[in-house]
Amino acid sequence: MFCHIPRENWFCDRYGAEYSKHSKNNVSHTEINTDTDLIWLLAGWCWRQIDLNVLKSKKVICTIHHEVPEKFDNKRYENFIARDKIVDAYHVPCKQTANFISKLTDKPIHILSYWANNDIWLQKDRNETKNKYGLPKDSFVVGSFQRDTEGHDLISPKLEKGPDRFCEYVEKLTKKETNVHVLLNGWRRQYVINRLKSKDIPFTYVELPPIEIVSEMYSACDLYVVGSRWEGGPQAILECALTRTPIVSTNVGIASHILPSSCIIDMDKEYHTYIPSDKDVDFCFNSVQSFLLKDYVSLYDKLFLTILEQ
Repeated sequence: MFCHIPRENWFCDRYGAEYSKHSKNNVSHTEINTDTDLIWLLAGWCWRQIDLNVLKSKKVICTIHHEVPEKFDNKRYENFIARDKIVDAYHVPCKQTANFISKLTDKPIHILSYWANNDIWLQKDRNETKNKYGLPKDSFVVGSFQRDTEGHDLISPKLEKGPDRFCEYVEKLTKKETNVHVLLNGWRRQYVINRLKSKDIPFTYVELPPIEIVSEMYSACDLYVVGSRWEGGPQAILECALTRTPIVSTNVGIASHILPSSCIIDMDKEYHTYIPSDKDVDFCFNSVQSFLLKDYVSLYDKLFLTILEQ
């Protein structure tokens, strides 16, 4: 099979590499030839990078990670419909995405979550990691590792990621916890940084650290907050669960499959800040064991075989 990755230094590139390493299939990221049985558009937005005649000649499964209704304008609709003509089936990571695209296509839609790579996401000692990254020993560290600012102006909040909600949560935490310190990584963090500065909330920002450093940064967190409005995952839920990082999240993507109800927060209503207990952290760690990479990749292999047999 051919797995098309975006080469954008994003999670899809890592995900495709992990799949090809652990799959029983013969997977290529570089070549489509006469022996190719299936094309996996892991980065569905890059579908025009492949010759249209080639796409028409092969079975094609397309992953839709998530769609944002507020951004789904005529241009995105027309692109979806054009791509739908060459797609045989869709893969989505959650019901939220399946419900959205089911209104746009009559092709089969298969829901299969992301996996969790327990070779990368490892628990480390919290005090040691705080010290390693120069965080105050007595600080209450709140993490956020996803981009939050629109690329067209590097000012406007990327609302589907909920940076406004994240900041509101942190601001409320400062009234409850002393020495709150925010830990950020990833790119396009301008919105959150500017808002933290306006409230004199201290933060540490590491722009694009290697994945091993990201794993350690989770262990430095006393709390991780997902305020997203639309998500396929997010990956942070799986990663926090494996690293035993306390996490609260809106009810997006796969949150309800990993987190206890106590850690799922409706941020559109009046809410109080919640700090997960040790019991909550154990719940997440136990839940994520059903999503581990080596076992879960076999489910993807079965899915792709199903598409070929249709």
